Amino acid sequence: MGEAVDNPLIKVGKLGQSIWYDNIRRSLITSGELQSMVDHDGLLGVTSNPAIFEKALAGSTDYDQVMKAAVNQGVGTAKDIFERLAIEDIQLAADVMHPAYVRTGGRDGFVSFEVSPYLANDTERTIEEARRLRRLISRDNVMIKVPATPAGIPAIEKLTGEGININVTLLFALPAYELVADAYVAGLEKLSRKGGDVAKVASVASFFISRIDSAVDEKLSQELDTTRDPEQRSKLKSLIGKVAIANAKQAYASFQERLSGTRWKTLAEKGARPQRLLWASTSTKNPKYPETLYVDELIGADTVNTVPAETFTTYRACGRPRPALTENWAENIEQARETLDTLAEVGISLEEVTDHLLDDGVKKFSDAFDKLLGAVEKKRQALLGEQLASQRYDVGDAGADVTAALDDWRSNGKVRRLWNGDSSLWSNTDEDQWLGWLHIVDGQIDHQDHFKRIVSDVKQAGFRHIGLLGMGGSSLCPDVLTRTLGTQEGFPELLVLDSTVPAQVKTFESRLDLARTLFIVSSKSGGTTEPNVFKRYFFEKVRQAVGEDEVGTRFMAITDPGTKLHKLAKADRFRAIAHGVPSIGGRYSALSNFGMVPAAAMGIDLPAFLERAEIMVQACASCVPPEANPGVVLGIILGTLAKQGRDKVTLITSPAIRTLGAWLEQLLAESTGKEGKGLVPIDDERIGSREVYGDDRLFVYVRLSAAPSSDQDAAVDALGKAGQPVVRIALEEPRDLGQEFFRWEIATVVAGSILGINPFNQPDVEASKVATRRLTAAFDETGQLPEKAPFFEGDGVKLFAGDAYAQTLSSAVKSDGIEGLLAAHLERIKPGDYLGINAYVEMNEENHEVLQAIRHAVRDSKRVATTLGYGPRFLHSTGQLHKGGPNSGVFLQITSNDAADLPIPGQKYTFSVLKQAQAVGDFEVLVERDRRALRVHLAADVPAALRRLREIVQRALG
Repeated sequence: MGEAVDNPLIKVGKLGQSIWYDNIRRSLITSGELQSMVDHDGLLGVTSNPAIFEKALAGSTDYDQVMKAAVNQGVGTAKDIFERLAIEDIQLAADVMHPAYVRTGGRDGFVSFEVSPYLANDTERTIEEARRLRRLISRDNVMIKVPATPAGIPAIEKLTGEGININVTLLFALPAYELVADAYVAGLEKLSRKGGDVAKVASVASFFISRIDSAVDEKLSQELDTTRDPEQRSKLKSLIGKVAIANAKQAYASFQERLSGTRWKTLAEKGARPQRLLWASTSTKNPKYPETLYVDELIGADTVNTVPAETFTTYRACGRPRPALTENWAENIEQARETLDTLAEVGISLEEVTDHLLDDGVKKFSDAFDKLLGAVEKKRQALLGEQLASQRYDVGDAGADVTAALDDWRSNGKVRRLWNGDSSLWSNTDEDQWLGWLHIVDGQIDHQDHFKRIVSDVKQAGFRHIGLLGMGGSSLCPDVLTRTLGTQEGFPELLVLDSTVPAQVKTFESRLDLARTLFIVSSKSGGTTEPNVFKRYFFEKVRQAVGEDEVGTRFMAITDPGTKLHKLAKADRFRAIAHGVPSIGGRYSALSNFGMVPAAAMGIDLPAFLERAEIMVQACASCVPPEANPGVVLGIILGTLAKQGRDKVTLITSPAIRTLGAWLEQLLAESTGKEGKGLVPIDDERIGSREVYGDDRLFVYVRLSAAPSSDQDAAVDALGKAGQPVVRIALEEPRDLGQEFFRWEIATVVAGSILGINPFNQPDVEASKVATRRLTAAFDETGQLPEKAPFFEGDGVKLFAGDAYAQTLSSAVKSDGIEGLLAAHLERIKPGDYLGINAYVEMNEENHEVLQAIRHAVRDSKRVATTLGYGPRFLHSTGQLHKGGPNSGVFLQITSNDAADLPIPGQKYTFSVLKQAQAVGDFEVLVERDRRALRVHLAADVPAALRRLREIVQRALG
């Protein structure tokens, strides 16, 4: 080593103190600068922290190429990428320092790397992370940094007992240091009892210096501003810039005292090394102080000073080394005691200061880690380009509140708490039991053999069709996939049945080759009425087509383990059974088997689909700060604007992905519509002129870049220019739908947290089911459904309402007949309300066109949001919102007689009876909940009756 004789840094080393460097970056190592500091400045170690890495990663181009390679290799989350880059730096630096490690016999030559600051208050996870990092870095001359928090101290003892080198950080107070020193000794003793070699373990206790003076000096200045007593002012002035060094000297005295203790001497005889004090935060923050103050005044044997870059350069040029800690030792330590006594005399508690500094230090490191991971994530997303569905927003005056909410989520670690299943984010009940969807994509990627078996089986069997029999969360995702991605070459066409309307069932049946159809009965609970009756009906139809021995081979089930459907599928010898995950609710199940098994059966390239979805999972990961986390950002926008009255989330989707809106509608409505709160999703409402929208809207435009609509683009631009809040999401291609499933699931639970509800339950859905069961049971007994008489009948239409509401409408009519009553009903719609059309009719283009015309006529006339749902499927979607959400819905339920009916094998009631029972049951609950609801019952010629109704509504609107 070519040492310069007059180099102050070299002289410090000769006085017994090791100089380490508090800085690291890739170019420092690759340029040879670090090696030069070892060779010419006597450098003996390197430390790092999140703030240092953030400056290195975000403030330089050192890592651009290696980061690009990591992203291209699919390394993973921002934290995964950071760790790969940082660990490479640590390993490179450790290799440079290794000769010093050997030369000093393992006393020096160390490089330090920090456990995640997020774990500062978690003992067990700190231990696990320290072990993991030590294993990944795989260098003897590495120290793992663990904070001196109450949770960190037992971790220090445990890790030391396992022979891991520890750099204890965030030490401010003497009592905390003594606990740390005891933990180190106890750990060595445990290691010795296990037969470990204590001579191979090294540790430092990092005492932070300048932060203490900064905090105390501020308090002293405040006292000086208000104190006029000369003696008091003299004491206050005497303390400025003195407390941190006095505190450090007290710690050094404690260190020296411990070396003479019996416990330590026993360990020293076995070769144990003392846990040296390391002075950290040694750059001066006050420009009035000498730049080298905290180096010059803290030199002593068996200590380390980890010097920041600027201070290192300055000290090399003008440092004045002397044994400041040990010269005139007795006088030195007495002065330190007097300084701290005087501090107490002037009424400043050092304990309060250091307690605050510890809490603040943990927060600052967490904030720096947030900033670091945010910088990595932004670079990752930029490098991914169009692979990650982008998102941007303009929410106008609400921007400040959104920013405040993002800061709240960051400062309180809420993203990590979400991923850790912290129920207190919501209603503090059972939310932690329903978060299996967070990890399902990784699980599906890692276990794809069952998908491969399904693909192989479907192709070999030669099925022409797949008939998915489900409802709500079990059917909406497959419906989106088949309508968006279409039939895949060489695979069967997938069709979805989720309606009990007899005409719908018959239309579905007519499109199938029953003998060559694989029926997938899909029900999470295994007891949902609709999939069960579908199964009864088609099992009998297939039995007639292929015979008793073959019928089971045409069916498979997707359900949770042990359900009624699971048992039935085994008894009926179904071709296959795929299991759901009990901790994933139906509406969060798109990326679980409920969505992916049908996707595999219809021939979607699942490895590619899931890998694209994983990109969004990584972007929404627990380590990604809120402002860079697309799911969290969207959820905060949804929740924040809803609390401001913009709860009508108007979904605009490119034509090619139009059906995504129905899936989003269920997710938002059923998850948030409860306790009088909720997001009201507005799906499939044609974009109107700016005049038809009030101030209760938030527009979300999900645009497919591969097939955009210029008309939609222009209309959305006009809305933004008119001051409406708009979120824009851009998918590159349809297979990116998996990204949207996950983005919106995260967004929904975040919005639920802001609204203060449990986003995983559906307390009001059961009410309609109970009413339906009561009505069908009555039919089984009497052969007819019990039903109240209409309060109006005429023009081939019957009107039903609750008694009080019927009286309200009748007393408000301005013209006779149904037109007047409908007008009175529509007059009940006020600004901020929405019209909900719930139609128990067949979903076909003809009916849909007329119903859309009705909703848009109301929208344009009343300037309110509108929804259109088909019964009974909306019961498993917006039905929860209608009954449990805000009482801002005005409902128009449409029922009809059925031109033809279909029997349900094994049941007395038919599909028509079931449909009618579901409609009447739903309406009864709306009335019980004091909703403004009118039921219009039409004749059997539904298309003609709907056209007639459209004309009546248009006249009623004037």
